[in-house]
Order: sequence, then structure tokens, then C-alpha cells
Amino acid sequence: MEKKSQLGPIDYLVVEFPGSNMTGRGFPILMDLVERGIIRIIDLTFVRKEMDGSVVGLTIADLDRDGALDLAVFEGASSGLLDQTDVDEAAKVLEPGNSAGILIYENLWAAPFAAALREGGAQLVASGRVTADDLMAALDATEPASV
Repeated sequence: MEKKSQLGPIDYLVVEFPGSNMTGRGFPILMDLVERGIIRIIDLTFVRKEMDGSVVGLTIADLDRDGALDLAVFEGASSGLLDQTDVDEAAKVLEPGNSAGILIYENLWAAPFAAALREGGAQLVASGRVTADDLMAALDATEPASV
């Protein structure tokens, strides 16, 4: 792994697929982000929450069942950062009968900026994310009312 000072911010996503229906529409975009060096996949796993609440792991390989995109390129994408405790925590937000992808990734685009800040003695003291719904609500609130 690269030196710590050269790492970009690390984020995670848990994406739920209702009814375990994985269309695969997001996978080409994920592959593109990796190929263009915007992100680096650190961990990627897929799970399904059974109707009885138990959670089972899914194999990464043509999860969308369309035969067009095989995610085998991500097989074994595991740093050890994502462990069973994390999978169990993620599963708590899933509805029974649904599947999820759990992704941990490095924001490579931000690595030079983050490294420069650290080299200058700066440190991150807070971080967060604004949801799309919150952003849309804020934008709607600032638009003048139609007459």
C-alpha cells in the first residue's frame, strides 16, 4: 500500500438492491471511475438479507445475471478493513429479501490535496456528506416563488 501521507480520503457506501434485483447499471460507472484513477476500490462485498433476518455473502461474479458485465475484476478486493462486524452493521439497515453492495474506496482525486494539507501541518477535524435530498430542498427553498 502507498505511504499514509499519499492516501486520499476513504469513504464507504452501502447500496441496497430491493428484491435483490441488481440491474448492473451502476457497475460500468464504477469500473470507469477506477480506470480513470478517480477512486481505488479497497473493499467490495455483496450480501443478501434473508427473510429470517440472517445475512449471507454473495460471490462477486455477474451479479446482475445479464451476462454482459462480469465483476470478477473486483474478486478478492479486500484489504481487511471491512470485517464481519461492519457487514453485520450494514445488514441492520437492509430489508429482508434485499441484497446490498458494501464498498470502501479511496478518493484518489483528493490524494494530492490531502497530502499537501498534511505536509503543511493541517489535520481534518470534521467530515460529512450532504444528501441529494437535502441539497434539492435547500435549492428549492432559495428559488423565488412563481407569480
